[in-house]
Amino acid sequence: MLNGVGFLIILGCVFGSFILAGGKMDIILHALPHEMMAIAGAAVGAFIVSNSMATVKKAGRGIVRSFKAGKWKAQDYKDLLTLMFTVLSTFKKGGATMLEPHLDAPEESSLFTPYPRLLKDHHLIEFICDYLRMMTVNFEDPHQLEAAMDADIEKHHHEEAGPQHALQVVADGLPALGIVAAVLGVIKTMGSIDQPTEILGAMIGGALVGTFLGVLLAYCVVGPLAAKLMETIEADAKPFFIAKTAIVAYAQNQPVQVAIEIARRMTPSDYAPSFQQLETALDEAKNGLNPATA
Repeated sequence: MLNGVGFLIILGCVFGSFILAGGKMDIILHALPHEMMAIAGAAVGAFIVSNSMATVKKAGRGIVRSFKAGKWKAQDYKDLLTLMFTVLSTFKKGGATMLEPHLDAPEESSLFTPYPRLLKDHHLIEFICDYLRMMTVNFEDPHQLEAAMDADIEKHHHEEAGPQHALQVVADGLPALGIVAAVLGVIKTMGSIDQPTEILGAMIGGALVGTFLGVLLAYCVVGPLAAKLMETIEADAKPFFIAKTAIVAYAQNQPVQVAIEIARRMTPSDYAPSFQQLETALDEAKNGLNPATA
């Protein structure tokens, strides 16, 4: 929705100012189809040539994703902190023997199933389960655990950011493709040099539409979409850092509740539950634990 509003403002102000200044839209409208064909066609073709099919598909999904806000809401962050509290409490009280069944099948676990939105993020759940499982084997060196988690997060972020980088490369190249279209228009104009001045003027104006479109698409369409996609990717990566912070703090022999409080401070400010809100959620989680884990 917000993207749509932004694009309407861009088009309204750019073309509105042109019309108010006495510009003639018929020249732009006449040149628009073939100039757009040259620029967009060259951009799509170059994009396909320079990327794998997997990246092309992910970029398509990324464009759709850039029109959406980050998928994590305030309740989701509170649920994640509560989940980390319950699993770490279970580990502390029952050890690896009690926790491992939950890690082997989180979709059937009484610890994980109260949070269906979290379960939908398979990468996050696998990340949590893998490192909790690693911690049940050996966590004598929390620094090694933290380094491994950082490397895993970096790998996941690099893969997620690949399509965004590809889109940004297209945005960076669009002004040059606009020049290509403009040069073709100039070549066409030079082939009609014997025509009257008013015709030549219209043809030169049409050629310049190519340069205009290349710059407009680069800095007002594709570039902003790539930037919005990166913002969304970074927002969706926050839960990984929160889970990492809780696990590492516990591995450093912090009490479970202290580890969760440290993780709470990693939550984005706009979505972070207050200390009291989290306390209430953790109290409810404590009451919900079965006798074997309470």
